[in-house]
Amino acid sequence: MEIIIKFSKEEKELLIPKIKMYLKEELDTDIGNFDAEFLLDFFSEEVGAYFYNRGIQDALDMLDNRMEEVKESIYVLEKPIKL
Repeated sequence: MEIIIKFSKEEKELLIPKIKMYLKEELDTDIGNFDAEFLLDFFSEEVGAYFYNRGIQDALDMLDNRMEEVKESIYVLEKPIKL
């Protein structure tokens, strides 16, 4: 399954100026909206899956931590058994 992150028009309207500003400030390069959108699409297609997968792994790690906390809370409730 290929993962391509699709951005809405509103998201692109927020992201494109950030790309343009970054290129201007860090690389002293001016680009237009079309080029910035093209760059956003490129990174989305080529790198997006890495970010997506990292987010999934972070969510799984957080869930594992929470489950450990729940398990510890349940073990505290155990009653001793006399043999």
